Amino acid sequence: MFSEEPRTPTHVWLEAKIRELSQLGIGVYVTQKGEKMGGLVLLKLVADRQNTKLLTQQRDLDGVMGWVNVFQDDVIEEMKADEYIARAIQRDPDLWVVEIEDTEMKNPFIVA
Repeated sequence: MFSEEPRTPTHVWLEAKIRELSQLGIGVYVTQKGEKMGGLVLLKLVADRQNTKLLTQQRDLDGVMGWVNVFQDDVIEEMKADEYIARAIQRDPDLWVVEIEDTEMKNPFIVA
Protein backbone atom coordinates (compact mmCIF):
# COMPACT_ATOMS: atom_id res chain seq x y z
CA MET A 1 0.00 0.00 0.00
CA PHE A 2 1.34 3.45 -0.98
CA SER A 3 1.42 5.95 1.83
CA GLU A 4 2.34 9.58 1.28
CA GLU A 5 4.26 11.13 4.15
CA PRO A 6 2.54 14.11 5.75
CA ARG A 7 3.55 17.48 4.33
CA THR A 8 3.84 20.77 6.12
CA PRO A 9 1.10 23.14 4.91
CA THR A 10 2.40 25.72 2.44
CA HIS A 11 1.41 28.72 4.53
CA VAL A 12 3.28 27.40 7.60
CA TRP A 13 6.71 26.94 5.98
CA LEU A 14 6.31 30.12 3.93
CA GLU A 15 5.47 32.23 6.99
CA ALA A 16 8.47 30.80 8.85
CA LYS A 17 10.85 31.57 5.97
CA ILE A 18 9.38 35.07 5.50
CA ARG A 19 9.99 35.86 9.19
CA GLU A 20 13.54 34.54 8.92
CA LEU A 21 14.32 36.61 5.80
CA SER A 22 12.73 39.73 7.27
CA GLN A 23 14.88 39.40 10.39
CA LEU A 24 17.95 39.24 8.11
CA GLY A 25 16.86 42.49 6.44
CA ILE A 26 16.02 40.83 3.12
CA GLY A 27 13.04 42.28 1.25
CA VAL A 28 10.41 39.57 0.87
CA TYR A 29 6.83 40.03 -0.27
CA VAL A 30 3.90 37.69 -0.83
CA THR A 31 2.30 39.13 -3.95
CA GLN A 32 -0.25 36.32 -4.32
CA LYS A 33 -1.64 34.19 -1.51
CA GLY A 34 -2.57 30.73 -2.65
CA GLU A 35 -4.18 27.68 -1.13
CA LYS A 36 -3.05 27.47 2.50
CA MET A 37 -2.55 23.73 2.76
CA GLY A 38 -1.01 22.70 -0.55
CA GLY A 39 -0.64 25.54 -3.02
CA LEU A 40 2.55 25.52 -5.09
CA VAL A 41 4.94 28.47 -4.95
CA LEU A 42 6.44 30.65 -7.68
CA LEU A 43 9.57 32.37 -6.42
CA LYS A 44 10.63 35.62 -8.05
CA LEU A 45 14.22 36.59 -7.19
CA VAL A 46 14.92 40.20 -8.15
CA ALA A 47 18.34 41.83 -8.40
CA ASP A 48 17.05 44.71 -10.56
CA ARG A 49 14.63 45.20 -13.48
CA GLN A 50 17.04 43.60 -15.94
CA ASN A 51 18.06 40.67 -13.74
CA THR A 52 15.34 38.45 -12.35
CA LYS A 53 15.00 34.71 -11.81
CA LEU A 54 11.68 32.92 -11.72
CA LEU A 55 11.60 29.54 -10.01
CA THR A 56 8.77 27.09 -9.47
CA GLN A 57 8.33 24.01 -7.35
CA GLN A 58 8.44 20.66 -9.09
CA ARG A 59 8.62 17.06 -7.91
CA ASP A 60 11.39 14.82 -9.21
CA LEU A 61 10.93 11.17 -10.23
CA ASP A 62 11.16 10.11 -6.57
CA GLY A 63 8.45 12.58 -5.54
CA VAL A 64 10.87 14.95 -3.81
CA MET A 65 9.94 18.61 -4.12
CA GLY A 66 12.60 20.86 -5.59
CA TRP A 67 13.02 24.15 -7.46
CA VAL A 68 13.50 24.66 -11.21
CA ASN A 69 13.86 27.71 -13.42
CA VAL A 70 10.66 28.56 -15.25
CA PHE A 71 12.57 29.82 -18.29
CA GLN A 72 15.45 28.29 -20.20
CA ASP A 73 17.44 31.47 -19.61
CA ASP A 74 18.58 31.56 -16.01
CA VAL A 75 18.19 35.34 -15.74
CA ILE A 76 15.39 37.29 -17.42
CA GLU A 77 13.93 40.80 -17.39
CA GLU A 78 11.43 41.48 -14.61
CA MET A 79 8.64 42.31 -17.08
CA LYS A 80 8.90 38.83 -18.64
CA ALA A 81 8.61 37.27 -15.17
CA ASP A 82 5.58 39.42 -14.31
CA GLU A 83 3.81 38.45 -17.54
CA TYR A 84 4.38 34.76 -16.80
CA ILE A 85 3.15 35.18 -13.21
CA ALA A 86 -0.09 36.83 -14.38
CA ARG A 87 -0.79 33.92 -16.76
CA ALA A 88 0.13 31.33 -14.10
CA ILE A 89 -2.29 32.84 -11.56
CA GLN A 90 -5.10 32.72 -14.15
CA ARG A 91 -4.41 29.00 -14.69
CA ASP A 92 -3.92 28.19 -11.00
CA PRO A 93 -5.55 30.54 -8.48
CA ASP A 94 -4.17 28.33 -5.65
CA LEU A 95 -0.63 29.44 -6.56
CA TRP A 96 1.50 31.44 -4.13
CA VAL A 97 3.86 34.09 -5.51
CA VAL A 98 6.75 35.24 -3.34
CA GLU A 99 9.13 38.02 -4.40
CA ILE A 100 12.56 38.38 -2.84
CA GLU A 101 14.95 41.28 -3.39
CA ASP A 102 18.48 39.90 -3.45
CA THR A 103 21.32 41.17 -5.63
CA GLU A 104 22.81 37.65 -5.69
CA MET A 105 19.42 36.06 -6.55
CA LYS A 106 19.98 33.11 -4.21
CA ASN A 107 17.09 30.78 -3.51
CA PRO A 108 16.63 30.98 0.29
CA PHE A 109 14.56 27.79 0.31
CA ILE A 110 17.57 25.67 -0.67
CA VAL A 111 19.71 24.75 2.29
CA ALA A 112 23.38 24.61 1.33
